[in-house]
Amino acid sequence: MSKDTTDGNPPGSDDLRLAHRCSFCGKPSAQVARLFAGHDSYICNECVGLCYDILDSAAGVDFSTQILEIPTPAEIKGYLDNYVIGQEYAKKSVAVAVYNHYKRINHLVKQKSTQSRQTDIDIELEKSNILLLGPTGTGKTLIAKTLAKFLKVPFCIADATVLTEAGYVGEDVENILVRLYQTANYDPTATERGIVYVDEIDKISRTDDNPSITRDVSGEGVQQGLLKILEGSIVNIPPKGGRKHPEQAFVQIDTTNILFICGGAFDGLEKIISRRIGKKRVGFEARKTRVDPNTPNLMGEVTPADLLEYGLIPELIGRLPVVAPLDALDEKAMLSILVEPRNAITKQYQRLLEMDGVNLTFEPGALKAAVKEATKRKTGARALRSIFERAMLDLMFDAPTMKNVDDVVITAESIKGTGKPRRITKLPKKMTG
Repeated sequence: MSKDTTDGNPPGSDDLRLAHRCSFCGKPSAQVARLFAGHDSYICNECVGLCYDILDSAAGVDFSTQILEIPTPAEIKGYLDNYVIGQEYAKKSVAVAVYNHYKRINHLVKQKSTQSRQTDIDIELEKSNILLLGPTGTGKTLIAKTLAKFLKVPFCIADATVLTEAGYVGEDVENILVRLYQTANYDPTATERGIVYVDEIDKISRTDDNPSITRDVSGEGVQQGLLKILEGSIVNIPPKGGRKHPEQAFVQIDTTNILFICGGAFDGLEKIISRRIGKKRVGFEARKTRVDPNTPNLMGEVTPADLLEYGLIPELIGRLPVVAPLDALDEKAMLSILVEPRNAITKQYQRLLEMDGVNLTFEPGALKAAVKEATKRKTGARALRSIFERAMLDLMFDAPTMKNVDDVVITAESIKGTGKPRRITKLPKKMTG
């Protein structure tokens, strides 16, 4: 708005003055106390007052913190199905937890915007962080990444093994929030709606049943440090990371609405579970039953007591109420991983070779050979990538300069290293005339 037409009207008749009207209510300048002029538009003092009342009544509502369209659990799981093969229970558990988490955020926003005091007696909805446990290469990190991509929220991965208790050499626990803040383009509001995946959470298990004997700065000390950000609190973080010092400027981040997903392989947890299940007795004469730790889906029987015996402190277990076990991948699942997901390894290589004008195909025997080799390595789906990288190296090196080659077929021999991919050359065109 540039000027007030009632203050120093230009010389002219009343008809000229009546020609100016409020662009919102339509009243001429003669019927209002003041009329403010903008670029080819006007607004009267009455409309300004009305706008002020509307803004004042909506004070405290931060619409940027609301999630306008929360996908249903079925929609979340459906999206995960495009990238994560199997793990039905884990995907369903995560989908429900994420849906309830963002529904809870909207509920809190509405509470803050309500002027009445009735919310004082409302039911308090607590945050439900997630614990993913299962063998390496089963899709724990992939689930967290895919979730963040689908929800379009800031996401970061933190490695628990490099964290130490405050004051010791290593990374402070609060540096996790610094990474999320940087991923959110230094926007605190976006940061407070993000997702953090803490990997290798099992590696910070307590090393001794009696924590008072030694100082476990990378074990129980880190677990204690994680409690503060997991449960929801105001944390002062240095925007650029590093250690804190008194003269540094800090950014306040409220972790109440940040979803934490912790993952770990928890090697040896199966033995604890099998030992507990084997102790079940019926009657005085019943014998102890031995349960094989290698029993499939044994992780599904995990209880908080098992995690406590493994080395997690009770407070941390309580902050991770949603426990989603992932099963070890069998050969059938790994075959599906090679061809079905949107980001399947075979599809990625086909697209890369297509850019060089080469049509790439994989023989069924080649896929089976890769799966058998990956099974021997016992690192789940992670092994598949390294197996194909080795088998495809020479082909990827030659592809940009290959001439007269239309098709390349990956064989079982090329996967095993006993042969090379089969190259099919173009047939020369017959001369006519």
